Amino acid sequence: MRVDTWFARRTVFLEQPRAGRWALLLVPLLLGLLSLLAGQDDGWDMRNYHLYNVHALLGGRIGFDLAPAGFQSYFNPTLDIPYHYLNQWLPPRVVGFVLGALHGLSFVLLYGIARQVLGGDRPRRLALLLAFAGVAAPGFLSELGNTMGDNLSALPVLLSLYLVLRHWDALRQWHGRTALIAVSAGVAMGLAAGLKLTNAIYAVALCAALLTVPLRWWQRLRLAVLFGVGVLGGVAISGGWWMARMWQTFGNPLFPQFNNIFRSPLAPDSGVIDVFFRPQGWLENLLWPFIFTLNTRRVSEIPLKLAVWPLLYVTLLALAAVWLWRRLRRAPSTATSSLAPRGLLLLAFVVVAYLVWMRMFSIYRYLVPAELLAPLVIWLAWQYVGPRAQKVAGWALALLVLTALPAANWGHAGWADQPFSAQVPAIARPADSIVFFAQPDPPSGWMATFLPPATQVIALDTGMLETPAWQARQRAAIAARPGPHYLLLSAARNDRDGTRLRKLAVARMLGLTEDAAGCDKLERLMGKVRLQVALRRLPSGGCTFDLLPQHQIDLAAQDRATIAQAAEKVRRYGLALDAASCSKQPAAIGDEPRPFLWCRVAAQN
Repeated sequence: MRVDTWFARRTVFLEQPRAGRWALLLVPLLLGLLSLLAGQDDGWDMRNYHLYNVHALLGGRIGFDLAPAGFQSYFNPTLDIPYHYLNQWLPPRVVGFVLGALHGLSFVLLYGIARQVLGGDRPRRLALLLAFAGVAAPGFLSELGNTMGDNLSALPVLLSLYLVLRHWDALRQWHGRTALIAVSAGVAMGLAAGLKLTNAIYAVALCAALLTVPLRWWQRLRLAVLFGVGVLGGVAISGGWWMARMWQTFGNPLFPQFNNIFRSPLAPDSGVIDVFFRPQGWLENLLWPFIFTLNTRRVSEIPLKLAVWPLLYVTLLALAAVWLWRRLRRAPSTATSSLAPRGLLLLAFVVVAYLVWMRMFSIYRYLVPAELLAPLVIWLAWQYVGPRAQKVAGWALALLVLTALPAANWGHAGWADQPFSAQVPAIARPADSIVFFAQPDPPSGWMATFLPPATQVIALDTGMLETPAWQARQRAAIAARPGPHYLLLSAARNDRDGTRLRKLAVARMLGLTEDAAGCDKLERLMGKVRLQVALRRLPSGGCTFDLLPQHQIDLAAQDRATIAQAAEKVRRYGLALDAASCSKQPAAIGDEPRPFLWCRVAAQN
């Protein structure tokens, strides 16, 4: 039996209407379970600003603290407010499940978009399988259940696109409902852009894609303008209040970015701050999907399997070549050789979004909405290029899904009863004290949430580009508080120690570390299975795990080096660090230890 015949028989049940409804329910729940299995979010961005920004908003600390999370301290915190309250109300594991299930709603919207683009006469299972291929994408899965915001803010982006496709016929007939649909789609897109400014690339993309609607040019322009008005309204709803706050506090509604326009003295005169990932030169711009697929570090800090983009790129080039060839031959269009208007709009949307993304940011996680749509776009383009060979596209997409798994992630810890914990030493006079941060990496923003409300937090050269006006604010804050002052630094840690502790917990759960008999069994097991730890017998008769010699690190020496570097840095700010006062204190995210150093500093005369 041929493989495609076997697969068709095994998936025929997806043609049932009830199967589709069950899939729309079960896939988000499945993604919630995957998020639960991944563990507590321990990503860099979460530790830097996702916790801190809500803390600053609710605690009235905006403008009081000085950039504890670097320039990200001033990103709109609205998207992180639900996570803050979920952690207040629910156990950590439930929070992880809820976030994953929320992200899984992308599957529902992808299915709706696919049904609109493919048409009701196409097999129902095709839309389901293409939607599943979308959520099996590496970028989306890498952020599943975490707080980075790209997956969550993708929902209003997809909703906006769905509204346009769902009401396609109404868009082609001018009346009040047409205006309402265009504005509503714009509002949904504007909500996404207001929550996370990087989603503005999709507002530009859909506005441009609306110009492909088969209408007279001025009617297309009218649709695009109405959509743009809706976008502005959506941005005002989700981000306007924050922009007003930034304008009032710092003189720039997008502070500190795009300061080349707003000219706040508290930030440098530059546009987008993070331009490290952009392609360089015309050749890199032309071949960018191939370059970043072969070297994902060009667009991402973690390794991702991004083969979908070269495939999409080649397929779209083939589509353009076939279209040109047919135009030159003046070949008549048929149902299989023409691209439906809805499909053309979707292709235009993804192409424009990619181009704007590449030139503005080229940071892969900002491409999540387009990545979710990529399998559907590949299928549509292949349908135009080779309608008789769609099985090739199907197998290519299936292979992409398989090769993309398992997906890397941005960092997770094991679950614990408390998602975040720290034991901060008592501060005698919080209203007179400042806690300084002086390390850009690892980030310390999350630790600010454990400090007394009256204590000011000031970061020193941790990612915020400091202008003379900003440095003047720092000096004024230091002069206004007599002290005592403190410096908080991340302590050295051995990443392998967390793995050792988890293996030890499993061995204890199995009762293999309590007595000599259990330890003998464990020793025999370690002779057959490489656990990458050393067994050490205890005087009590039990045993424990130690790190292998090659995995051990002199943490004390690293801490001394960190303190010495920090002393040199704070000296430039007129501060003296008392190295003898530094003590190591416990903190954790989930079950992952993240100890910190607590040191006394004083202003120099």
